[in-house]
This record gives sequence, C-alpha cells and structure tokens, in this order.
Amino acid sequence: MQYVFWPHRVYFEPEALNYPLGKELYGMFQRSKVNLHYTTTHNRVTGISGNSPTEKFDQAKKTLVIGVRRTLSFQSCKPSAHYQLPLVTGCPGRCHYCYLHTSLGRTPYLRVYVNIAEILEAAREYLKKMSPEIVYFEGSAVSDPLFAEPFTQAISSAVKFFAGEERGRFRLVSKLAAVEPFLGLNHRGHTHFRVSINHPEIIRRYEKGTSSLKKRITSLKKIMEAKYPAGIMIAPIFLEGDWKKDYQALFELLSEEMPSKTPLTFELITHRFTRRARSNILKYFPHTELSMKEEQRRFKYGQFGYGKFVYPKEEWEEARSYFTSLVQNYFPDGKIEYFV
Repeated sequence: MQYVFWPHRVYFEPEALNYPLGKELYGMFQRSKVNLHYTTTHNRVTGISGNSPTEKFDQAKKTLVIGVRRTLSFQSCKPSAHYQLPLVTGCPGRCHYCYLHTSLGRTPYLRVYVNIAEILEAAREYLKKMSPEIVYFEGSAVSDPLFAEPFTQAISSAVKFFAGEERGRFRLVSKLAAVEPFLGLNHRGHTHFRVSINHPEIIRRYEKGTSSLKKRITSLKKIMEAKYPAGIMIAPIFLEGDWKKDYQALFELLSEEMPSKTPLTFELITHRFTRRARSNILKYFPHTELSMKEEQRRFKYGQFGYGKFVYPKEEWEEARSYFTSLVQNYFPDGKIEYFV
C-alpha cells in the first residue's frame, strides 16, 4: 500500500498495545527504526521540538500518535451529516485556512485509534436509537483521514461496515489522491465519497502538503468508476480578486474532465475564520496572504458555540446565486447539498 505520509516520530499510549493493531503498528515502526515514545494520553503530547511556533507546528505535522478512542459519543456534524465518526484526528496537510486551527490549535499532531471496531459498534448504537431514520456519519470532520489508511485501514473498515447497515451511510471527503484502497470494496452505495477542490491559485498559495488539482480530479474519476456516490466540495470559497472568473474557469475544467450527465453533489463553503484560528494561523504562517480583517466580515455564532467571521450578507447572497448558476450550467444533473 502506498504511503502518502510517513512519521518522523511515533507516540504510543500504553493501552494501545493491548489491541492487535497497536501491537502490529509498534512492531512495524520499530522495524523501520522510527523514533518511538510513550504518552499517557493521545490528547496531551509534550516534547515536540521547535525554536518557533512555525517549527513546532511543522514538527507536530510529522508526529503520529497511536491511541485508544475512549469517548464514544459522537458530536453533531451539520450540515454534512448527523454525526462525526472519529476514526482519525488531524491531517498532514498545511492548509493556511484550516478550521482545525481552532479546534486543534495546540495539538496539531496526527492521531489514529486502534479500537476501530469499538468506534463502529458505537455507530451501530446510534443507528438503533434513531431507527427507522437513515443516519449519516462524517468521517472527515476532524481530519483528512486518507493519510492513515496504510496504518489502520480504518476507512476501509468503515466502508465495509456501512455496506452492511441498511440505515447507515458513511461520508468522506479528501484533498489527498490516495483512493486506491477503496476502489475494490463492496460499498453498496452506502459511502458518499467527495473530493475537495479549489481553483489552482488557491491550492498553490494556501493548500500546502495536499495533492494537485489534476490528481484530485483523477481520483474523483476513479471513485466514480468504482460506482461510489460521488461529489465535489469547494471549500473555502474566497470572494476576492476576480473570483467569478477564477471559479468559472474551474467549472469549465471540471466539465471537460467529467463524463456528461454526471450526478455529482456539490458542497460549497465560503471562507470564514475565528479569532483563535487567526491567532494560530499568524503564528504558524507568519507570511500568509489570507484576508482576515474583522471589519470586512460579519460575526456569526457557529454550531459549537464559538463565533466566526463570515462574508457580509450581500456578498454571500451574490456568491450563492453565482455558484448555483455555475452548477446548473455545467452540471445540470448535479445537486447542491448546501451553500454556507
């Protein structure tokens, strides 16, 4: 299996070694002579070196923590799904704007969990509680989880699990093009696989450590060929410069690459930031060109209780109308799931 990420150091919770996967990973990293350490909890890892916040952030992104997911109650995940499915936490990418700079600001290292069966069993309990409703679980709420697949096969396990659940649906989105492990799985159409894209200048300036637009489009076509329900997420949408021209060019490219009458879904998310995220972004990326001026935005409370700065209502409405027309013109069989 191809690795899109390989850690410089690995921390283990001692309890993780009580699980077969934990023992397997410990042996693999030991044989590979990766620096191994122990930590009492995956939520608190100390000793990651660096002479500046930027260096510490960079080193954290090269750090993998193997732990046990003890909290098996899932947070809500609007508007993407009913619940988050926390199979992986963190991401090796270095996107300047990432909302994880708020929720994982002090702990940007990467975490995987060895008790995957227990996490999926907890999902089954949610299905029982919400019967007879179809329940959606988002696997990418706090991670771009494809990087971890060679280590844990967590996403493959989830795809197989939900294939066997008549009322369970799994959702997954990624900026990484490592989709090969999922192409031969019997998903029964219960996994909705989306690819996160943006126009090339945004990827170049802000989406460090991710796959190129060309590779992402190729991975989307592979997912469609494997008969997964497929979609595109454009996030964040920046309403700056000649943004209409830039995004029209992106849709023209997509329409040239995708088969005709493609029933893609679209999830469209405009740029927003919190004060905590802005503080961390400026520490980690001191030369960023991100526009984060509060006076140019409106303040809005999010689903988790903290406030964020979003585009003014008039600009937001103009963008919603414009992107609706782009989808209708270039993908008449497409469906916009939400615009936020």
